Amino acid sequence: MTLRRLTLALLVVVVAGCAAHLSPEVRNESERLAAGRTALAKRHYLDAINYFKVYIANSTGQAQVDEVIYLLGIAYLESEQYPLSQGEFERLLRDYPESDSAGSASFRLGEALLGQSRPRDFDQEYTERAVDQWQNYLHSYPDHWLNDEAGRRLLIARTRLGRKMIDAANLYVKLKQWEPAAVYYQRVISDYSDTPAGSEAEIGFARMDAKRGRRADALARYKSIETRYDGQAVAKDAARERAQLEKSKSS
Repeated sequence: MTLRRLTLALLVVVVAGCAAHLSPEVRNESERLAAGRTALAKRHYLDAINYFKVYIANSTGQAQVDEVIYLLGIAYLESEQYPLSQGEFERLLRDYPESDSAGSASFRLGEALLGQSRPRDFDQEYTERAVDQWQNYLHSYPDHWLNDEAGRRLLIARTRLGRKMIDAANLYVKLKQWEPAAVYYQRVISDYSDTPAGSEAEIGFARMDAKRGRRADALARYKSIETRYDGQAVAKDAARERAQLEKSKSS
């Protein structure tokens, strides 16, 4: 009897929980849109997606369709369905370029692309596409309210790309293939100097010079890093490694 009562009690709890999450009845498209907004705010993304998809299907050509496409893209984005999110934002920008939501969709498209990027050991196609998208967004919507956030995301994505090149350079150093390593380090220094990867490439170049017997070049690079990045961790690393190199030279 005790087991039976516990089973019945559990069933009541489950049914009550399901009932609490039942989708509200909607009688028209206005109520459907309101229900979708509510579901999105409550992070019930599957419900929100269903509401928005039906609304779009029933309301093609009406004034709010562009906004609902954007909201559908957000629901996909927040539920980490990045390819579907990408598709909705691209759809809005293609079909409704004058929409009030176009600027935000352009920014969010970068998020959807970056969400599809793979770890740094793999190809960074989607990171590159996200960078291109955010740069295009900043060019097309220079006064948009998400400009500052786009700048921060760009820095993160571009740092990832720079560090990917540093990984390649470091591998060439291990193989003692100095020239291709130098090409990668120099490219990072030239193209990503405004990111943390820039200084990381500089100290990597100095270490490579030391390893291949170019002590004078290595010491000069270390001193330059210390001066230009004074107070930063990379400057302290450069000072320590320079001191070790000078000590080994005098011993």
